[in-house]
Amino acid sequence: MTDKIPDPVPQHPLLEGKPEIARGRYSIVLDKGDGERVYKIITHPDEYLLYAADDRPQGPHFPTVYAYHGIIGRASNGFPMHLFEVEKLYPIPETSPAADAARRLIHAWWDLCQQWQQLGQMMGRIALQQLTELKPPPFDAGMKQAVEALARFAETYRVIPDLLSRDNLMMRKDGTLVFSDPIRPGKD
Repeated sequence: MTDKIPDPVPQHPLLEGKPEIARGRYSIVLDKGDGERVYKIITHPDEYLLYAADDRPQGPHFPTVYAYHGIIGRASNGFPMHLFEVEKLYPIPETSPAADAARRLIHAWWDLCQQWQQLGQMMGRIALQQLTELKPPPFDAGMKQAVEALARFAETYRVIPDLLSRDNLMMRKDGTLVFSDPIRPGKD
């Protein structure tokens, strides 16, 4: 099994001539060309919820969704291909305040996951909830609110948090840490 979606970019007027800049298991990202936004094609229902649900996590540590452009095709996995217009995010440089914050967050979450590993896939949601209760928290108040929002979302939709996979944490130009794709498809 490949770790990248094998499907070609569907024909769509908004996507004509737009270069592909990233590809994941269930998504394809194309540069809009304005330096500020990208087009993101999402092919899994769990990730779709993260971008479209009325009660999805929002705020400074989550991607800004500017527009939903509808279903533009069907992926080889059988799911519809949804087109979103979202803010452009960037990889986190190894030596940056965002990298330090990401490392603290990941290590704290993973340490808590290890306490609950016998529960299988549920461990990530339980650890995420516990992360919000750590005293003192390993992050600032804004990130604490973001973790709380992500924990509520994960519990409500029974999705599996994933803070470990590459590019699930990214940053804005201003250095703000952002949960870009903090879940992985699957239910417990």
